[in-house]
Amino acid sequence: MSEWENNKRTISDRYAVILRHLLGVTDAELRAAPATTGPTMADGYDDLLARIDSASSVGESMVKTFNDQTELLRTMDRQMGASGLIDQMTGHLAALEEALNFAVLPGTRRPVALALAGASTLAAWQALDTGAVERAWRHYELAKRAAQDADAPMYLAHAMAEQAYVLCEAGRPALGVSLVRDAQRTVAGKASPRLRAWLYAAEAELCAQAGMPDDCRRALEAAAGSIPAGPEDRDPDMLSIFLNSAHLARWNGNVLAMLGDDDAVGSLYSALEVLDPSFVRAQAGLRCDLAHAHLARGEYDQANTHLRQARLLANRTGSVRQRRRIDLLSARL
Repeated sequence: MSEWENNKRTISDRYAVILRHLLGVTDAELRAAPATTGPTMADGYDDLLARIDSASSVGESMVKTFNDQTELLRTMDRQMGASGLIDQMTGHLAALEEALNFAVLPGTRRPVALALAGASTLAAWQALDTGAVERAWRHYELAKRAAQDADAPMYLAHAMAEQAYVLCEAGRPALGVSLVRDAQRTVAGKASPRLRAWLYAAEAELCAQAGMPDDCRRALEAAAGSIPAGPEDRDPDMLSIFLNSAHLARWNGNVLAMLGDDDAVGSLYSALEVLDPSFVRAQAGLRCDLAHAHLARGEYDQANTHLRQARLLANRTGSVRQRRRIDLLSARL
């Protein structure tokens, strides 16, 4: 390892595969090579036309294949974490960018751009979870450009609001609040009820981080008033959104815990009872929320119990973001 770090020995492909999985980085980041921003441009008109012809042949079945791959990566991320998916996600985004870069007509570009917007947002959240904040920011920028290309304001608003979390984690929660509110204005009356509730809940969380309790409570009320009734949690118009009243109860408890509200514990335990066990990373976050709420009440034994369980789950998914939060909470015990 010392020889790798001091450039006395290059990392072989065999070890690169292992290290990328363990560290949650791309090959370029691991080898300290400049990251490429996209596929190499075609050299010569023949090659260019060949790529244009290839992109023009991307039909509904190919777009469906792209979206199915995104869905598979989303499911794997939810259950196993993001650290082991870096290579797959990088290749998936490269294929989508290649298809979009050489698609000419709007009828071909729009569905590919929509698929890229969804995949890039997922890749950005995965990067944020593994601690790669600059990569997360670049993926969100790619998602926003793709959403604009696809004329998809809901996808644009979702990418903007998630990008606000990068600002919050960087210590600028007030700027994050401004960005998520701008996302709400961007989508205006075009948002689905579930996305509208998600945007309000995100605003509430960021307001809590920014020390804006009144704004936070107003946003929580708006989220509760927007969420559709029933157990369904998937937004058919925004497949990256998972939100129903049970999920919102967990989010509500998380935000109330940040405010030091006694009602947080009850909301969080109710959410824990109905949480889908396949949402492993979400369960780690919920355990952190419960630890936070118990700490606010001076209940240190209960807080320690939830932190131990949260650490096990965070280690299972390789979540750097959750482990950082667990360490901060553990320091208060």
